[in-house]
Amino acid sequence: MAAESVELSPPADNKGFLNWIERVGNKVPNPTIMFVYLIGVIALLSAILSWVGVSVTDEVVTPVPRDEFNQVNEHLGGTWSIYDSVTGEPAEVPDYIVEEQTFEVRSLISIDGIRFFFSSFVDNFAGFGVVAVVLIAMAGVGVAEHAGLMGALIRRTVKVAPKRWLAFILIFVGVLSSVATDAGYLILVPLAAAAFLTVGRHPLAGLAAAFAGVGAVFGVNLLITPSDSMLTEITNEVLATAGMETLEVTQNYYFAIVSSILMAVVVLLVTLFVTERRLGGYDRNDLVVGIEGDEEIDHAAEARGLRFSFWALIGFVAFIALLTAPPGAPLRDPETGAIIGTTPFMASLVFIISLAFLVCGMAYGAGAKTLVGGNAAVGAITKTFASLGGLLLMFLMIAQFIALFNWSNLPTVAAVSAAELLETADVPALVLLLAFILVIVILDFILPGLVPKWVIFAPVFIPIFASLDVAPQTLLAAYRVGDSPVNVLTPLMVYLPFMVTVAQRYKKDAGIGTIIALMIPYAVAVLVTWTVLFAVWFLLGIPWGPGAPVDMG
Repeated sequence: MAAESVELSPPADNKGFLNWIERVGNKVPNPTIMFVYLIGVIALLSAILSWVGVSVTDEVVTPVPRDEFNQVNEHLGGTWSIYDSVTGEPAEVPDYIVEEQTFEVRSLISIDGIRFFFSSFVDNFAGFGVVAVVLIAMAGVGVAEHAGLMGALIRRTVKVAPKRWLAFILIFVGVLSSVATDAGYLILVPLAAAAFLTVGRHPLAGLAAAFAGVGAVFGVNLLITPSDSMLTEITNEVLATAGMETLEVTQNYYFAIVSSILMAVVVLLVTLFVTERRLGGYDRNDLVVGIEGDEEIDHAAEARGLRFSFWALIGFVAFIALLTAPPGAPLRDPETGAIIGTTPFMASLVFIISLAFLVCGMAYGAGAKTLVGGNAAVGAITKTFASLGGLLLMFLMIAQFIALFNWSNLPTVAAVSAAELLETADVPALVLLLAFILVIVILDFILPGLVPKWVIFAPVFIPIFASLDVAPQTLLAAYRVGDSPVNVLTPLMVYLPFMVTVAQRYKKDAGIGTIIALMIPYAVAVLVTWTVLFAVWFLLGIPWGPGAPVDMG
């Protein structure tokens, strides 16, 4: 492991490609205005392509409305039954079905498009789940931060953890945080920036390192995540339709373990030898807001508050265990009894983590006498929400852009067209897999999200690669490699504006260009290293997971 003691020098002002990227990027309009312009661009593009008559036909995986079916069945007295049309045996309602659909580019500058824009404007924002996630997560974090718990934890962590391991610990926790989907972006990234500042390192380097760990390595983990379960379900519906053997959720587990560790090391090396050297030392006079730890610390009160929060955490963990561990507990899957996977427990993780911060923050405040009583807690949450006003306005326009972009069918047409191009290529399997990774990287700029793209690609490419004796778990491993690295670069990444908000605490003129310039080295290094790892793994024929060989076998 490389040591984390890197000699820092003042950054070379206005020199270098990344500094140019930052300057140019920060000259673009405010991100909120930028998305207004982008809406205009896609409106014009959709009108032109619709007028030309552009369309694609593809097989897609479609979720089955099982809940609606069950409700109708209950109203009819439970008399409906599903039977297999071939065997005549009773069958279960599947989670997904594979069906052929035609997607035409729909013009936003049309009667239907204008009608959709006006009638869906409120619903687009109301259905933009990121808003609720941000508010819920930041409610608990806000209480903990205003009570002083976050600052105390950072100081204790920095004091206990060896300085040379601090960055790697933060990065690796970021990689693992994908088990809770959004928590890493909202909680770990701000904490990493503050932790770097506490030990005298540039806070934007801490932000970039944690953001890379959370976003650029999102597709793998040491644990089985909800995304793994969803990807497996979609894959298995395609395999079942094709009469092929289905997969277990651990089909990429060995590859995920190695990738998680190796990519964390890559992110660490980029942080040490690219990001920190480019940023140089940090002048605390650039601080836009006061950071916990600047004021005189009452160590006795802090120690008492930490004791209170520790026992509150023990009690909270015991409470969650009671809701999860016993058979039939409310946070277990009601049908299978599972805890990990697509279960109530996994779906509740963001709320559970936020609630833990809220409970521990109030306990710390009571012990340290910094935040006492419900009124103080409500005030802390209100203050936190008030600081998110600009971010929420940005989310309003992002929600409209994504909804209008998807309604026009432009992302689907682009994805299917790219799939058809790869399908016609007559090249060896490894070359086609590498081309597949490149296509996923490009499409992630306009269609981010691990699951949505797989819904489009799985029905097309699983049979193609099967004909080349490439197992579906191999294709899924390639998909993970291509999906994650540019998460930290695409403007459609819903947490990119939040990264700008965090960066502006330490650099008031930070903008989209600042974040893009910080993250380009990470995206490139992770993509190149991960692709090489995939190619070597494929050529050596190492199983991707338990009982998951490279070839069909």
